[in-house]
Amino acid sequence: MRYHLMTAAFAASVAFAAPAAATDLEVTHWWTSGGEAAAVAELAKAFDATGNKWVDGAIAGSGGTARPIMISRITGGDPMAATQFNHGRQAEELVQSGLMRDLTDIAEKEGWKDIVRPSSLLDSCTLDGKIYCVPVNIHSQQWLWLSNAAFEKAGVAVPTNWDEFVAAAPALEKAGITPLALGQQPWQASLAFQVLVVALGGTDLYNKVYGEKDADAAAGPEMATVFKAADDARRMAKGSNVQDWNQATNLVISGQAAGQIMGDWAQGEFAVAGKVAGTDYSCLPGLGVNEVIQTGGDAFYFPVLKDAEKSAAQDVLASTMLAPATQVAFNLKKGSLPVRGDVDITAANDCMKKGLDILAKGNVIQSPDQLMSADSLTQVNDLFVQFFNTPSMTAEDAQKTFAEIVAAAD
Repeated sequence: MRYHLMTAAFAASVAFAAPAAATDLEVTHWWTSGGEAAAVAELAKAFDATGNKWVDGAIAGSGGTARPIMISRITGGDPMAATQFNHGRQAEELVQSGLMRDLTDIAEKEGWKDIVRPSSLLDSCTLDGKIYCVPVNIHSQQWLWLSNAAFEKAGVAVPTNWDEFVAAAPALEKAGITPLALGQQPWQASLAFQVLVVALGGTDLYNKVYGEKDADAAAGPEMATVFKAADDARRMAKGSNVQDWNQATNLVISGQAAGQIMGDWAQGEFAVAGKVAGTDYSCLPGLGVNEVIQTGGDAFYFPVLKDAEKSAAQDVLASTMLAPATQVAFNLKKGSLPVRGDVDITAANDCMKKGLDILAKGNVIQSPDQLMSADSLTQVNDLFVQFFNTPSMTAEDAQKTFAEIVAAAD
């Protein structure tokens, strides 16, 4: 994937042909933190520039909170004009039920297959040869975010890998700093575990477990090492009493916590707080062990509408989301990477450049959402919520249950 220097002319707004009449479109999503709100404002600004109107339908909480509401509205006959889902199989049943628009004609006209990279992103939008969504970014989970000030206060060097981070925990605790920030939203515990699988077990183990549903690998010694690390993470996070992921990020920003395992969307929170990558905070892709990123992220689906004008405006919105200028403006604020392989980014910070370099090398994996059904992932999430909140549950017991879930997963 090529990323070059972007000229001022390239950054200028791109004009789109608006439908005959300006139209309001309600767009639902779960981007409500400071950094996320700044990013979604860029999408709204780009669509409004076409003469139409973005009507924001933000739903507070996480995807796990928002998705059931979105799905209920669509299946209940009250669809929004566009809605966010993650890359993968989350909207599969809605597509199969004929409730989502087929975007194949737009995709072919604009050459999406030639510009969307990696191709697995568009593959996740495709069912039976037809394209049903617009991928807007590449988000990777595989990051450890560190407060440089916290380690300075504790008198230890900023870690360069997971083992050094774990070794620094006693000094951090002695200095009154929580080693690991972890919110109570269910997906955060599961995310941390998934990152540990890739970082410490490697991509082969990750693909065997999440992709091939290999129960023997899930029950094996390599995975036992991962569960031991999850036990360390659980111990290091015991003083982290917050709910939302961005609240946990703010603990790192303020130096109350030393680190957080979180996706690259955390960069948006650091940016809003005026923090500088490499100076105020550090980032370790793959926990400093295995530098890979996943090709997960966000995509927008467009429910079938009876209103012809709104349907025409949906086409404009889909095109706008993938326009070069929109891709750059949105992803710089979001902390994610563009899905287009032909856009240029000059304002990328040190951490974003690390992600771009890993992506350029092709060190990528698919996200769990692309490999497992939503039902199976919910079972995994539930297990790790239980594990992180039940000190009496041993790593061995958790691994046994995990292997059983993998064996039955689809």
